[in-house]
Amino acid sequence: MAAQLVREWTSIQQFPCATQTKLLELVGKLKQENVNTLTILVMGKGGVGKSSTVNSIIGERVVAVSAFQSEGQRPVMVSRSRAGFTLNIIDTPGLIEGGYVNDQALQIIKRFLLNKTIDVLLYVDRLDAYRVDNLDRQVIKAITDSFGKGIWQRSLVVLTHAQLSPPDGLNYDDFFSRRSDALLKVIRMGARIKKSELKDFAIPVVLVENSGRCNTNDSAEKILPNGTSWIPSLVETITNVASNGSKSILVDKKLIDGPNPNERHKLLIPVILALQYLFVVKPIQRTIKADISREMKSLWELRDMGLSGNRF
Repeated sequence: MAAQLVREWTSIQQFPCATQTKLLELVGKLKQENVNTLTILVMGKGGVGKSSTVNSIIGERVVAVSAFQSEGQRPVMVSRSRAGFTLNIIDTPGLIEGGYVNDQALQIIKRFLLNKTIDVLLYVDRLDAYRVDNLDRQVIKAITDSFGKGIWQRSLVVLTHAQLSPPDGLNYDDFFSRRSDALLKVIRMGARIKKSELKDFAIPVVLVENSGRCNTNDSAEKILPNGTSWIPSLVETITNVASNGSKSILVDKKLIDGPNPNERHKLLIPVILALQYLFVVKPIQRTIKADISREMKSLWELRDMGLSGNRF
């Protein structure tokens, strides 16, 4: 297999100066923590803006995006380096097809990730998707079953299409809070996160607006309705997740294939054999010995012992 092509991250210069400064500052922070490579996995349903978000982070069109064309069926990894730091972003196809989780797409993603380490998961959805349902829970469960519950300790939620007017007269912050809470609740349910574990699974939520119609500030940075420059905010949150002390996820063959049913109870075999010996074999041996001791001696045994009254 050919090695992944790593290009110089020259497109960072396309960002406004304020954004460039912040991104380089965050890269420097990671390098100070001896993080020289960061691999980000982007997952979610189709049509939520995963590829557009990848393009926004890199600062150039590295993944094809079309409103009239279905997503590619294979993952794509984009790698860029800057000052000794390498950023890998893996874009993936949507996980839903025909109203169900696409197991084939999921298997393709897992095989693509073999022997790679996931440092951060970006779970992407839309802010303007007003409801969550069982389909969301299925996607979360599929990701958890594939990569383990621990992947949510290395995750953040990205809500795209953030430049909107909330419905029903809600103000923007209230709408964002309700949408975030509903989605995080589904993640906790689908990932089977217990209440006692909430502190270890504090999943941040970040807003994104990839559209060219996104508002800008005086420094030409893309901003959210609340005035936040969202690209530096997203990258800063990614940096915080990467530095939160939890373990990155190594996608090895064991993780992909799952537990071997033949190995599942292998460690119990010596215990079972010991119990069988103590509670089955030993009682049988004692019973046999007792029966032998109670058995009447035969005449020839008595004769040899001089106890028989017969004379020959």
